[in-house]
Amino acid sequence: MAYTAGSTVDVARISAMDAREAARLLKGVRAAALAGDRPPAEPRPEIAESWRRMLAGGVHPDRDARSRMLSAAETEERRQVSPLREILPVLREGLLPALDAALHIMVVADAEGRLLWREGASSILHKADRLGFAVGADWAEAVVGTNGVGTALVARQPVQVFSAEHFVSSHHDWTCAGAPVRDPRDGRLLGVVDVSGPLATMHPATLTWVSSVARLAERELRIRHLESLERLRAVASPLLARLPGQALAVDPHGWTAAVTGLAPAERIPLPKGFGPGRVWVAQLGDCVVEPLPGGWLLRVAGAPGTSAAASRVVLDLSRPRAWSATVYGAAGSWSQELSPRHAELLFLLAESPRGRSAAELAAELFGDPTRTVTVRAELSRVRRHLGGVLTHRPYRFADDVEVELIRPEDPAALLPHSTAPAVIRARLGRAGTGVIP
Repeated sequence: MAYTAGSTVDVARISAMDAREAARLLKGVRAAALAGDRPPAEPRPEIAESWRRMLAGGVHPDRDARSRMLSAAETEERRQVSPLREILPVLREGLLPALDAALHIMVVADAEGRLLWREGASSILHKADRLGFAVGADWAEAVVGTNGVGTALVARQPVQVFSAEHFVSSHHDWTCAGAPVRDPRDGRLLGVVDVSGPLATMHPATLTWVSSVARLAERELRIRHLESLERLRAVASPLLARLPGQALAVDPHGWTAAVTGLAPAERIPLPKGFGPGRVWVAQLGDCVVEPLPGGWLLRVAGAPGTSAAASRVVLDLSRPRAWSATVYGAAGSWSQELSPRHAELLFLLAESPRGRSAAELAAELFGDPTRTVTVRAELSRVRRHLGGVLTHRPYRFADDVEVELIRPEDPAALLPHSTAPAVIRARLGRAGTGVIP
């Protein structure tokens, strides 16, 4: 099982070795690489490339550097807006049942290498804490050296790191396998899923396993994308059927859901800062853009009926558990059902034409102006369907949009589930000041 000078470290062979023997070999390879000497075996190409980046970037091989940890609020905010949040069940179901919970830890990090979720037994989590492998930590390669999270992000491919293949010596008692997760809609790197544990847990099949689960997660995102296009198509097709000229409906990434008067295109590249109003789209020319639930309606300018965008919103809160927002524009109208939280938020904005800051909305919803993370995350979801109708800084309905609020006949029946201070005041017929005490 011995290596000869000039041979390359092989994952299967070192995994079959005693853990201490494998660690000694890899430490010898690393020490020779740092000293510029001939190693007992050549490091694997992906590890050698990472080490070169670390040496060029000035990462200290024996000093465990740390960047600032995210606060709990910052971590939660990143969780709320991360597309990885949608596929956590797939990652958990694919990895956790087969993990030895006492020896392994599953980690999900965002595209910057920040750890957002972590699962495992308390004993192994405590060991990970001592290593700085905690939620909110920065495990970018340029910060902590070669590792299964940061190196997978840089290489944009699955990476397994054993013992002294970690550039920083404090990580040598661990082994990790990380695989990147991409957004199938645009190829954007979303983050990494990683399985780590003590050196004795190293196994060559771990990387294939983690990579397969990452692909399953991407497949789930793709299925969700197709389902969202189908929902957009169901809303857009009746509108397009009534429109003369050329028009199409696309999702926020430019994927086409429905089209009229044009040759179908799978995807339309949308310009930066894309939004409602008059917009130049390279593939189409001058367009009038209107919001749709989960996307946009693009009408090629010059065709009949392209002079106006969405002009009116009817917020109907009159029927219990059947709240809706209906948007009217030149192309017709469409409705969006509202969740209890979104009904509360839109009610508050309808009651305040000047708008509300996130802190003001948090105070009105929860009686706590510090809960801005939750407010911003929920409004981000609302604006996916009502983009162009809602603006921010402060949050409000757009100035050129007429808003009609339909309340229940009995004031006590207004959003009866709600415990928001502002809604309770409205039920009792008391006006709020809108000012945080």
